[in-house]
Amino acid sequence: MLDYAALSVVAAVVREGTFERAAAALHISPSAVSQRVRALEERLGAILVQRSQPCQPTALGRRLCAHFEAVRLLETDLLPDMGAPQTAASPPVTLKIAVNSDSLASWMAPAIVGFSRETGLLVELVVDDEAHTADRLRGGDVVAAITSESAPVQGCRTTRLGALRYLACASPDFVTRHFPTGVTAQALLHAPVMRFDRRDDLQARWAMDHVGAPVGNQVHWIPSTRAFLDLALRGLAWGMQPAVLALPHLDQGTLVELVPSTPIGVTLYWTVARLHAAALRKLTEAVRHAAGTVLEDAAGSGVPA
Repeated sequence: MLDYAALSVVAAVVREGTFERAAAALHISPSAVSQRVRALEERLGAILVQRSQPCQPTALGRRLCAHFEAVRLLETDLLPDMGAPQTAASPPVTLKIAVNSDSLASWMAPAIVGFSRETGLLVELVVDDEAHTADRLRGGDVVAAITSESAPVQGCRTTRLGALRYLACASPDFVTRHFPTGVTAQALLHAPVMRFDRRDDLQARWAMDHVGAPVGNQVHWIPSTRAFLDLALRGLAWGMQPAVLALPHLDQGTLVELVPSTPIGVTLYWTVARLHAAALRKLTEAVRHAAGTVLEDAAGSGVPA
């Protein structure tokens, strides 16, 4: 049998990043944290936590922490029936969710707020590119993810949410300066463009699909959805904006499409651990409802895992 009391200390170290912060969260001394982690490692005959800055779990430590968090989540369904409410001394149950920045900024906030109000549970959002969030699930870092990957993840259920539509936008002044005769291949090569990070290929996809040309190397790296929009409005560069965020500015004339009516879509999926926990069912319902109000062609076709 696993020593869940000791495992809770290991999970706290991984969650908080240092033995000192774990001690503060658990209301015990740092030496007690160190002793309990070391005792469990000696009992199992394996290192569970790498003593780095911040502390990182080993492969076994990550698996054990994911198991511990899953058990705590399942216990939330049992505690009310047992008359054993969570005490102030015990860490609150927190669901870790991987989400891409554009979804968080454009449509997912109501789902998070509604879920937390209904259940009283906390969330920890891990922001990553939608093409890589599923890897967070495979590694046991999160219990659910917004992802562009339709491939099943072992132990999880995947549901198609719909497509997030993007528009190639810039300020009117920017278009006048850089595309005076239209969006041509030559103009694209010299026009400054924004990319979220090195994995962001939306601008390149749009350029090839609708102009038949690559973008140039005049790239601004802007890893923030809000800043991406604000800097486009100020005329820094052109970039692909989530339509739900860009449309009000297009209506006001503070943004224009480089080529009218040339959207591209990114299909998003909700992948969640296959645990029979009421919290995950409610979270899934909230996410699907919020997605249905914004994403195009929203549907609930399940992809078995």
